[in-house]
Amino acid sequence: MSHKAEILERMGEMNIPCAIYEHEAAHTMEDCLALPYATPEVTFCKNILLCNRQLTDFYLLVMPPCKAFCTSEVSKKLGSSRLSFAPADVMREMLGVESGSLSPMAVWLDRRKQVKLVFDGEVRRAGKIAFHPCDNTATVVFEQEVFWQQVVPALGREPIWI
Repeated sequence: MSHKAEILERMGEMNIPCAIYEHEAAHTMEDCLALPYATPEVTFCKNILLCNRQLTDFYLLVMPPCKAFCTSEVSKKLGSSRLSFAPADVMREMLGVESGSLSPMAVWLDRRKQVKLVFDGEVRRAGKIAFHPCDNTATVVFEQEVFWQQVVPALGREPIWI
């Protein structure tokens, strides 16, 4: 089930300026970085849903596309027991998204408010930042300032920085 229309409608209601690009499904970071508007000034992000072994703590980690994900490092920084990738069925149940479509906007779909939003500090830089609107057949590109000052506060979660 796609939530693209819901996400884009919500952003429109909040008058959040952005560029929206429709495209073939982009399943991987390589697919995203091959899109014609993936220029050096646009930060595309890896979005990973993590959980603890008991499936009681959930984190949506947003990090640079080329940075290696190290479970022990991230777990330590978050002060959590060993984290791992959340199972696909858990991501579908909690957020209604499939692998490859996850983005920070998915926390709007987290009705129980279980997912903590975690940002790697390297994603915040000059230029623009891009995410799927919870559907990998479109990409939304924001000015960095707009994303941090308008979108993140509207997500209703205090971001955790690592």
